[in-house]
Parts: sequence; structure tokens; C-alpha cells
Amino acid sequence: QVRLVESGGGLAQPGGSLRLSCTASGSIQGIYAMGWSRQVPGKQRELVAMITNTGSRTYADSAKTRFIISRDNDKNTITLQMYSLEVEDTAVYYCNAPDRDGTVHWGQGTQVTVST
Repeated sequence: QVRLVESGGGLAQPGGSLRLSCTASGSIQGIYAMGWSRQVPGKQRELVAMITNTGSRTYADSAKTRFIISRDNDKNTITLQMYSLEVEDTAVYYCNAPDRDGTVHWGQGTQVTVST
């Protein structure tokens, strides 16, 4: 069983910054990437950023110039540093980790609110 534990998030003003972290534990040998997706009520969950075990990164267009995803393989942890936050970034952010067996593991989610 894989466990993903998220931390960070909270409230920020427009133009501000927040940092999210996610640590994987358990049967993680099959995981080949980790990333973040987000969801707002009434909309589909969307990919924000992903990083593979070899360091290849994928970003949503909305995140390319403002967010940075990184990983610490020794700690099985990824971090999403978010800059220049916009009201439209408000969502529940979910850590996820695709596994070679076809499973996608998900964290519980952490709320990010961007508001004045």
C-alpha cells in the first residue's frame, strides 16, 4: 500500500507564494512519477505539474511560468513552489503518484485559497 502525505497550502493573496510538499511511503517501488493535480467544485480534476523519477517535468500551461516542481529522491518527497498566485489557482490540490501496475495513488488533498 502506498501512502501520500501532503503538507502546505492555505491562504495567500494574489501575487503571493505558497509551497506544497508530498511524501510517499509504503510500497513505493513501482512508482515512476509524482505530481500535483487540482480540482474546484463542479470541474474535473486537472494536472498541474508532474516529475518523473529521472527528473523530467511536465507542467500545465497555467503553471509553466509560475510554478516549480522538484523532488528529493532520498526522502521520496516532491515540492511544488507556487509563485505569482492568482485567484484562479484556488482549488484543492492533490498529490498523485502513478504506479507501473496501472494504479494511480492519491493523497487526501490540501486546500489552496488565493484571495484578498
